[in-house]
Amino acid sequence: MLELNGKIDRAALAARFRTDGRVQVPDVLTQGCAEALRALLLRGTPWQLAWQAGEASPVQTIPNRLLSAPEGQARAGEAGAATDAAARSGDYAFRFANYPILTAYLEGWDRGGPHEAIIESLNGEEVLALVREITGIPELIKADAQASLFAPNHFLGRHTDAHKDQSWRVAYVLNLAPDNWHTDWGGYLQFFDENGDIVWGWRPRFNVLNLFAVPCAHSVSYAAPFAVPERIAITGWFRDR
Repeated sequence: MLELNGKIDRAALAARFRTDGRVQVPDVLTQGCAEALRALLLRGTPWQLAWQAGEASPVQTIPNRLLSAPEGQARAGEAGAATDAAARSGDYAFRFANYPILTAYLEGWDRGGPHEAIIESLNGEEVLALVREITGIPELIKADAQASLFAPNHFLGRHTDAHKDQSWRVAYVLNLAPDNWHTDWGGYLQFFDENGDIVWGWRPRFNVLNLFAVPCAHSVSYAAPFAVPERIAITGWFRDR
């Protein structure tokens, strides 16, 4: 499912990761593979609205098929108000569309479906070997995954991934956003220093793999109301157990 580009400069990327603790891998997949993957996510994914309003609150979801009904619209309004309030108070919050690929795989939501092929490819030796080589972490043995879509008014608050799961070593974002993503649309992956200043930021791009060591302070900036609803990606963590 994930066909790697054979021209990746692994040595140069590994040097950058050693220096910065983060790196972007451009054109990580073959062009045809990346285009097919983007089409699958846009048109063949049963999205849901995922949200959390406060670090101590549970993650909640609303299937997209319900969002056109009055009950779903009411729930979405409540989610928006709750996440806004939590973020306004400085608490952790997020809202964006997702499809939990690993959970779907483990629970058999669509046996033999294309999303299962995605997680199997991420856990295949070809992808794992690439990530081990770039990060210099030979202990990486598996990856989890979710599909994400940041539409207008979506965001992911500042967090570090600390103490979430001690097996998480490297976070990843396989970007499949359109290449003409405008800077004013938001949706940037941002990294912060201890003073809360942005020290690095990556624009959503097509067919680019972001890798960064965790824990570290990062967020996805607010997607503007006028942004196109196509900031899609596959995200998760590479783990050592």
